[in-house]
Amino acid sequence: MHRRILAPGALAAASLLLAVPASAAGHSPGAPGIGDPYYPYYGNGGYDVSHYDLRLQYQPATDELSGTATILARTTQDLSSFDLDFLLDVSEVRVNGAKAAFTTSGQHELVVTPASPLDKGTQVTVVVRYSGVPSTKSAYGFSTWHRTPDGAVAADEPESAWWWYPSNDHPLDKATYDVSVAVPDGTQVISNGLLQSSSSQRGWTRYNWRQNKPQATYLTTLAVGKFDITTSTSEGGVPVVNAYSKDLGDNDGAARASVERTGELVDWLSGYFGPYPFSSAGGYVPNTTTGYALETQSRVYYSPKQFANGSNTSVVVHELAHQWYGDDVSLKGWKDIWLNEGFARYAQWLWSEHEGEGTTQELADYVYASHPADDAFWTVKPGDPGPDDQFDIAVYDRGALAVQALRNAVGDDAFFTILKGWPREHAYGNASVADFEAYAEKVSGKSLSGLFDAWLFEPTKPAVPALRAAGVPAQPRSWKKIEATNDVH
Repeated sequence: MHRRILAPGALAAASLLLAVPASAAGHSPGAPGIGDPYYPYYGNGGYDVSHYDLRLQYQPATDELSGTATILARTTQDLSSFDLDFLLDVSEVRVNGAKAAFTTSGQHELVVTPASPLDKGTQVTVVVRYSGVPSTKSAYGFSTWHRTPDGAVAADEPESAWWWYPSNDHPLDKATYDVSVAVPDGTQVISNGLLQSSSSQRGWTRYNWRQNKPQATYLTTLAVGKFDITTSTSEGGVPVVNAYSKDLGDNDGAARASVERTGELVDWLSGYFGPYPFSSAGGYVPNTTTGYALETQSRVYYSPKQFANGSNTSVVVHELAHQWYGDDVSLKGWKDIWLNEGFARYAQWLWSEHEGEGTTQELADYVYASHPADDAFWTVKPGDPGPDDQFDIAVYDRGALAVQALRNAVGDDAFFTILKGWPREHAYGNASVADFEAYAEKVSGKSLSGLFDAWLFEPTKPAVPALRAAGVPAQPRSWKKIEATNDVH
């Protein structure tokens, strides 16, 4: 805790001591990071959020965003102050109803000092009033707020919340959400979960979205613009909400031909991963210039460029697989990214097999043989790739090789039991690669440490592959479609 001493000498020091409540003696500031070595200042220490209530207003013409965030949390230590991750301009902060002091620190830290220190285990309500122009803000030299011709989109990984709401921005702290945004009549708002209601008054329409299952901050999304919205229900009973910008041009048909199959693909994936874990499914395609897609929870973000060469159900399968592997079960630390990307890529391989365009084994053999032993591909360790290689192609392809190697080692019965049981084992929580290894060993009854070390942690091509590759086999027919999704994140 930093204090400014206004008068010199022992008297001032004594006065300062007298001014500090006795109850504050053991209280200290929460850490400015949650403890992830990949991103030391992402997330924050000292509290755990249970719910975000965001009540906002956005003007597309000027990119002005204003509103109030109400954050419900519980302290995990005795706190004298705590941080939120945020970039916009704050006018007021209240903690449990009382005005709190606040300042900024570092690239994206909002430091809040409540009027009274907070004891460990205290339920806390934090209210932040703010405004600003998100497109004018940057941190670490980048922005994740994307302007569109008729609005804006917030969707990025591993961060995007800072540009539109204050948060504890790390997957370890998942929460439920109410997102309420007012926009000029004729403009629409897309977010996660289900639309609860909308109403118009004095030229503004307010949309109220609710995500009723725990959600990581990077999986929240906001899209404002003019959309064509479609709704349906899958055969398995999952509500589907899709949205398309009205100015997608030549990409419109291919985007719809892909994303409109969401219900079918959710039901198909449920056969491998278990019941769909959220209240709705769907995706949206805004008119952005980005090139990636992102598994924003229950409402996947797709760039129009994903469909520049025609329809691509493979990318839809990839992002929907994340709803189980990454969204339902989220990583404990960003080094555990294989649990997200290796399995989402493997889902594409399963889809290839389903479509008769190459089996998972044929795809594994092709990938393995396509990278000689001296290829840098093998130096990236999917089980702990480092922040610079977190989204390297090896995390996807070598990551999927590891999944196939596991299948070959334990047999189909145990493998598919693992595949379906894992999301149930850690539903709406967090897990690590080590947790997955332990679970796979428990289900299969086999020691798998050597397999996981070889495929996930050794910076070399496995010398005795669990995959049966000899020479370079023929390229599976699905490969080009799968390869086209290499830049999804």
